Amino acid sequence: MIQLLHQGQYALFILILIALVISLSFHEFGHAFVAKRFGDDTAERAGRLTLNPIAHIDPMGLLMVVLVGFGYAKPVPTNPRNFNSRWADLLVSAAGPAMNLLLAVAVINIYLLGSRMGWSGLADPGPRFFFVFLAQINLLLMVFNLIPLGALDGHYILPYFLPRRMARQYRELNARYGNILLLGLVMLSILGLPIFQNILAISRALLPYITFF
Repeated sequence: MIQLLHQGQYALFILILIALVISLSFHEFGHAFVAKRFGDDTAERAGRLTLNPIAHIDPMGLLMVVLVGFGYAKPVPTNPRNFNSRWADLLVSAAGPAMNLLLAVAVINIYLLGSRMGWSGLADPGPRFFFVFLAQINLLLMVFNLIPLGALDGHYILPYFLPRRMARQYRELNARYGNILLLGLVMLSILGLPIFQNILAISRALLPYITFF
């Protein structure tokens, strides 16, 4: 993203940054909201049960987004001992990607409906880019966070679909090597291997399936 500033595309830089901040905030709010519903108010007491980006954005993670196009928000704190269901860990973990999917569906369809109804301003390039990009980045965050490596949401979800012994072995291996493997994927992508380009291609392929207008 930093190259946009070098090229003088300040408006485009701001639109992309706003879309990313919104997407990350909704993702983390999803975790906090579902955790609360399953009996854990840890996130609420930490001030994370909100859509206010200030509560969720990590300054270093946001700086990484600007510099290298890859970053993160502050993880939502939870205490599994407070959960009142054996499925809570799965559903709390899935809530972040699910929130990104819901936001993508809402954004792209509101935009398309508004365009069809002739809402003023939506035909301009700026709004069109913002709404389409916001939907796309949310699909990207959903797909990326479902990768079962490191601290990504997918590593909490996958064990529920494995036999008990395999789930235990997977958790042990991921605890040892997951973050290293994830960091390796990021570094390889930065060096030019099309790892995250493939993830982006998957998210783009999903867009037609969530448009209804």
